[in-house]
Amino acid sequence: MSVEFPPSIWAATAPERTPAAPLAANAETDVAIVGGGFTGLSAAIEVARRGHAVTVLEGKAVGWGASGRNNGQVIPTLTAAEPDAWVARHGAAGERFARLIGDSASILFDLVREFDMPAEAEQTGWFQPAHSPGRVKLSQGRVDAWQRFGFPAEFKDAAQTRDILGTDFWYGGMYNPTGGHVNPLALARAMAATAEGLGAVVHEQSRVTRYRREGASWVVETDGGTLKARALILATNAYTGELSPGLAPRLARSFVPVYAWQMSTPPIGDNLRGKILPGREAVSDTRGDLRFFRYDARNRLITGGAVLGSHDVVNRVRAKAARSLAEAYPELAGTEMTHVWSGFIGMNRDRFPRVHRLGPDGWAWVACNGRGVALGTALGRELGRVVTGVPEEELALPVSEPRPFPLHALVRRVAPAYLAWLRRKDRVEPKL
Repeated sequence: MSVEFPPSIWAATAPERTPAAPLAANAETDVAIVGGGFTGLSAAIEVARRGHAVTVLEGKAVGWGASGRNNGQVIPTLTAAEPDAWVARHGAAGERFARLIGDSASILFDLVREFDMPAEAEQTGWFQPAHSPGRVKLSQGRVDAWQRFGFPAEFKDAAQTRDILGTDFWYGGMYNPTGGHVNPLALARAMAATAEGLGAVVHEQSRVTRYRREGASWVVETDGGTLKARALILATNAYTGELSPGLAPRLARSFVPVYAWQMSTPPIGDNLRGKILPGREAVSDTRGDLRFFRYDARNRLITGGAVLGSHDVVNRVRAKAARSLAEAYPELAGTEMTHVWSGFIGMNRDRFPRVHRLGPDGWAWVACNGRGVALGTALGRELGRVVTGVPEEELALPVSEPRPFPLHALVRRVAPAYLAWLRRKDRVEPKL
């Protein structure tokens, strides 16, 4: 039985994958990984290349969750926490994590190049333009922070921003040449094929219902069989509580899954392609109610947005994204969206991703806060290393205890209203 994917441009264009068979019996491995997205597959590649047996259990299909539904922007920063904040919170581990974040886009693109993955990868840079004059100072401060850590962040003034974007709608901003974009579903499928080529075992349509510690092993139960392993990586992030609500309830209640909407325009003609975003960078601006876009391999603009409420949401979010594009680029007025889709991202209180120790040789991380493509891939590598013998003190794993939201179900229901607060905040200049 095949798995239905959301009606995304990625599902329409990614190379097909022959689904792996479900786990249908009891089995043993060295490392068990729950989740067939970027983190789980990156970890599987790392574990396999280090000579260990590894099995990935995916509840639906490789890339079915957030990894195959996102905008595909490869961004080497987080949404809120700057590198100094990680050092202040976690000391040496925080500094290693900050450096991992700064390296995360390069880690992804290097992996794609090493294994020649057909992922429509373009390392054309990532640009965060400032949407108000006051945010220009914020952008300069972010550039300074990352440059202190040795990363190639660059400040662009208004004229340079106009040259990059092909519009004077923004005021300046932060540019990082290591970023870019991918076809995320194609990347997930290519990562799975790479892991399998290195000896990893992947089982799709193998929903994990529970895991437990039994003696010196982890026991992972699915609908069709049981997997016993020395080490466990829970790589389910925003979907931790979605397929199996009882899988890891404390983790699932420590963040809020929020719908993110993505969409695609028809291919942009060559006359506009040379003007609008001529360098093909990935772009996401400084708004809380984010404006973001980039080209795919067929010169479609991949964008998205968010709206309040659930009434007629597809048509409303489609219209809003079209208006946002036309505000910046009047030439795009009237552009229709050919594909509209959504998926969860994991958000938490302070927008710091969390790394958790589940027990001996047991690890998880949650709360990508909209930056999961590069970070998930990089953290997967780190988790693959820690379960295969690399000392924790050499890795970027700032461990903390889960902090579940009180009244999580209520918080989840009201979380979309946070957008209204973000919009108000976007209209007020920051105090720096």
